[in-house]
Amino acid sequence: MTERRLPVAELALVAIAGVWGLTFVMVQDAVKEIAVMTFLAYRFIPAAIIVAAVFRRQFRSLDRQGLRVGIVMGVFLTGGYVFQTLGLERTSASHAGFITGLWVVLTPVFGALFFKQRIERRVWIAAGISAAGLYLLSGIGGVGGQLFGDALVFLCACSFTFHIFATDKGVKGYPVGALVAVQLGVCGLFSFVVAAAQRDLVVPESGTVWSALLVTSLLASALGFFIQTYAQTKASPARTALILASEPAFAGTFAYLLKGESLTAFGWLGALLIMGAIVTVEALPYLPHLRPLPER
Repeated sequence: MTERRLPVAELALVAIAGVWGLTFVMVQDAVKEIAVMTFLAYRFIPAAIIVAAVFRRQFRSLDRQGLRVGIVMGVFLTGGYVFQTLGLERTSASHAGFITGLWVVLTPVFGALFFKQRIERRVWIAAGISAAGLYLLSGIGGVGGQLFGDALVFLCACSFTFHIFATDKGVKGYPVGALVAVQLGVCGLFSFVVAAAQRDLVVPESGTVWSALLVTSLLASALGFFIQTYAQTKASPARTALILASEPAFAGTFAYLLKGESLTAFGWLGALLIMGAIVTVEALPYLPHLRPLPER
């Protein structure tokens, strides 16, 4: 690792975190004009093809067991994006960004609850803080439709959390590029089948939808996964985690700048509590032995 290359990797990672934050606004606008499952099909099928082409040697060498592992990862990833996109129809982009970021806190908590992993008291405290933040962000002054949307996005965070555990096992025995291609393909094919069954497969006509598809498919999915993997070979794990923890902040910032979304005083307090919990869990404690970040 050279000092000259390290800042490049970090800047690329900041850019991808910004793109991921921007997609909350773009997707929310796009699904007002096109069905959710159609949008997801058009997003993930091209991304899967691109990743499979880039990592074609890995993809061709993947055996049946590796394919099954990738499919399991894809099921949880699909759940995450379906819940997130459906939630964006019913809640604000800023709410969706902060609530999605709760996967950082949920990961160690679910590890203790479902996989008998030991976690520090600090993590339980962070979980309590994030729960209070979620209540302040969504509970005070919330209306039925928004609360339902927030609940869907929370299920998205839960799905991403289980995806982390599936990824943790998968990458120990199979190449990352091939697994990413498979799980993106699962997302795309599932969405395509559902959209076809609902007779919602139409060619997008507006620039809003096309721009959202280009950004989410090419930049956020295909290029984003590649840059995240590359950056983790150049930047330290703790620094990588801290940078990616900025995604909810980017989401809130773009929601304010592009759509004029403004949180209430309680909402801002809740968002700050969530961000504080995320940074506490993800960036501070694991300097020597931070686990790998999940593919997003």
